Amino acid sequence: MAQESLKGLNVAILVTDGFEQVELTEPRTALDEAGAKTQIISPKNEHVRAWKFTDWGIELPVDVKLNDAQPEDFDALLLPGGVINPDTLRIEPRPYPSSKPSSMMASRSLQFATDPGPSSRPARRAAGASPRGLR
Repeated sequence: MAQESLKGLNVAILVTDGFEQVELTEPRTALDEAGAKTQIISPKNEHVRAWKFTDWGIELPVDVKLNDAQPEDFDALLLPGGVINPDTLRIEPRPYPSSKPSSMMASRSLQFATDPGPSSRPARRAAGASPRGLR
């Protein structure tokens, strides 16, 4: 990706405690280096904690509280994977700007996730993919 190719793109990173550390830090670094502005959005107040393989990882500051986030302020939505983060967001009792966290950016065109999640794994295996990637 060319440097500054995403200049002016505002990316919401929707997380709560338990996101897979590398699935936030690596894409965020790449987005920032390409000129995008990334912001962590969370139902948590001040900080979110990463999960790093088998234990808690780094703590990052929350830039925007989920209840204060406005979808029209963002051009893209990054949903870091892991087991804890998406499951916790799915059952979050606080109101979202829309009906579900995954539809927060429904009015926008660019969304991406770093892990397709557990529901797609059986289908990937049936298609010949190993649990760690394609064969």
